Amino acid sequence: MRALIDIQQKLFPDLLKVMQRRYKILHYIQLMQPIGRRSLADNIELAERIVRSEVDFFNKNGLIEVTAKGMHLTNAGIELLNQLAAFMKEVSGFSVLEQHVKDKLQLNHVIVVPGNSDEHDWVKQELGKACIHYLKTILQMKQTIAVTGGTSMAAVAEMMTPFNGATNCMFVPARGGLGERVENQANTICVEMAKKAHGEYRLLYVPDPISEESYQSIIEEPSIKEVLEIIRDADVVIHGIGDAVTMAKRRKASKDVLNKIVDGNAVSEAFGYYFNESGEVIHKVRTVGIQLEDLYKTDCVIAVAGGKSKAKAINSYFKQGKSNVLITDESAAQELIREFSL
Repeated sequence: MRALIDIQQKLFPDLLKVMQRRYKILHYIQLMQPIGRRSLADNIELAERIVRSEVDFFNKNGLIEVTAKGMHLTNAGIELLNQLAAFMKEVSGFSVLEQHVKDKLQLNHVIVVPGNSDEHDWVKQELGKACIHYLKTILQMKQTIAVTGGTSMAAVAEMMTPFNGATNCMFVPARGGLGERVENQANTICVEMAKKAHGEYRLLYVPDPISEESYQSIIEEPSIKEVLEIIRDADVVIHGIGDAVTMAKRRKASKDVLNKIVDGNAVSEAFGYYFNESGEVIHKVRTVGIQLEDLYKTDCVIAVAGGKSKAKAINSYFKQGKSNVLITDESAAQELIREFSL
């Protein structure tokens, strides 16, 4: 297809530009359907007259249907998007960007989606969708998936669909999380993923963080001990990467702990560990669940994190080398290459 496009561009210089614009519009309609024309124009930052013209084109060619509730893709529109996905990724330079990030962070696999999740919520949905698509390529029957909490994991749960080829999978929370907002708790996310994937789940009802004395007592509880064994033997771990100070404040860290994190120049957080730019652990909170050393036993550890503001945190966390897959967005990937090149 690329060779044909190159020939056509000599006759129609704007061909690729038009293709990319139309693909972007169709893609966004698919994400947000049903959606109105004005809302579509605002979110993809195109003039309403351009969107109106393209919507008319799509409608005339049977790619979308316009209803009182808004626009949505037809089966023909969905099929066209699927056929164009790989090609558009190549011409947009994402394949090259993925390889650069993969080489820089020494990872097994990198997936980059369009946009900046700092600015648009739909980009987080794209991160979630990309994560689910990747899971479907690696999961087998009766495997166990451990998931952390956070907004990125909530987006993964939102995009979850059944695993047709990987039935009877078990979902477990990677750590405790009582005390956070319910929708961002690992337990809540775990249940939503399991139900949408038609899988099983086990939950972990413990606060996070926890005192050392309470930790030693809780992990000896038979029901907790059983779930912890399942969690630590997970076949796949999916987690987010947080900004250190933001995460410390969200978890209501004490003034002393917050000072330690700030004074130690911590920039990232994952699994209760706070890392500086060199990847050194500045502080660790006691949590019930997966520890960094447990990740060595897992073949596939997937980090999902995007947004230009997360680039420093992503770079910091991967200095530890515990995860082998990164799903991120265009803005974070470009910042990683620009600001943290080798």
